[in-house]
Amino acid sequence: MKLAIVRQKYTPFGGAERFVERALASLKAQHVDVDIIARQWATPTAASTPSPQEAPSAGRCVNPFYIGRTWRDWSFARGVQKIIASGEYDLVQSHERIPGCHIYRAGDGVHATWLALRAALRNPLSRLTERLSPWHRYTLRAEAAMFRHPNLKAVICNSHMVRDDIAQRFGIPLEKLPVIYNGVDLEHFHPRLRATHREAMRAKVGAGEAPALQGGRAKNALLAVADGDTVPIVLFVGSGFERKGLPGLLDAFALLSASSAQLWVVGHDKSALAMQKKAEQLGLAERVRFWGPQKDVRPFYGAADIFALPTLYDPFPNAALEALACGLPLITTTTCGAAELVTADNGLVVDAHHPESLAAAINTLCEPGRAAAMQTAARSSVLTLDLASMAEKLTTLYTRILQEKAAR
Repeated sequence: MKLAIVRQKYTPFGGAERFVERALASLKAQHVDVDIIARQWATPTAASTPSPQEAPSAGRCVNPFYIGRTWRDWSFARGVQKIIASGEYDLVQSHERIPGCHIYRAGDGVHATWLALRAALRNPLSRLTERLSPWHRYTLRAEAAMFRHPNLKAVICNSHMVRDDIAQRFGIPLEKLPVIYNGVDLEHFHPRLRATHREAMRAKVGAGEAPALQGGRAKNALLAVADGDTVPIVLFVGSGFERKGLPGLLDAFALLSASSAQLWVVGHDKSALAMQKKAEQLGLAERVRFWGPQKDVRPFYGAADIFALPTLYDPFPNAALEALACGLPLITTTTCGAAELVTADNGLVVDAHHPESLAAAINTLCEPGRAAAMQTAARSSVLTLDLASMAEKLTTLYTRILQEKAAR
């Protein structure tokens, strides 16, 4: 089977790229020959991927001239469409909104839904500017054209939230919308990271014994965690701070005046300086640490007590899977696909637009012993989402589509 996977630009921190990297070894073992079609594909380092020897190089570079992001996306789509028309690949799976692809992986969800959810937080002028944006208008048209195209045989949805949204908006039957959750390397992300990294990472930044606990037990229960009198650390990992809900998380932390909990932010975003300024304005300069993008996030998972990703909209973030695999309880929102894995035993789900509820959830999981007691359940919730299982489901899907194509 000859499969092409389309991703316009590779970044070592992107969820789609990590999806491809982790699936490749298993797909090759099942005799699937995979090429990558991209403008640019950076070779990941050993720290950024569990299996760098299996990391792909760009099988086909499609990099036409462009000015601006609208022209960029249009010209790349045109180049990929020519390759699809050549028929040299049995299947072309796109991670971009390209009409004519055989399979679309809806890792970014539905653009129309994201715009609608974001508009609720914006002023009238910003909403008008967004509606008139050439790039948003192009993306919405490309998205609709892709879902209507006769070439499209399946849309891989990484959550039921995304599947139901696509079915409702575009009238696609559910049999063409298989839900295949992202896979996670259960050995690479493991609770033993706690023993390996917790003490060293905390010592590096002085997040050991909580100040209010020095010299005695805490009067306020929120200042303790189960495995010792240490500062509770809430971890946020994600690029795209607005979409991932960092502004609301900062607002929630400002409501935790009685807690010594710290927020560690790992990720890259053009608004990083603005978020740091917001933290300072909220009086959180001493409690929020911005670490920037990290190729290896495992030390941070090992040092943290709680993982918070209060997304405005996220189909299914890999970071949530990784955190659960490391035994961290998850706080997320109703507009995040990872909420489908959350139960009372491994985390909490709140509304994306309600900092008070988010603050209450953080307070709850900072209670003595609460987060530590959830470690086993957090890990157990992702044990069936290993990479081999994901690859097997993908290969089954590819085989079915090819059989149907041959029968026609």
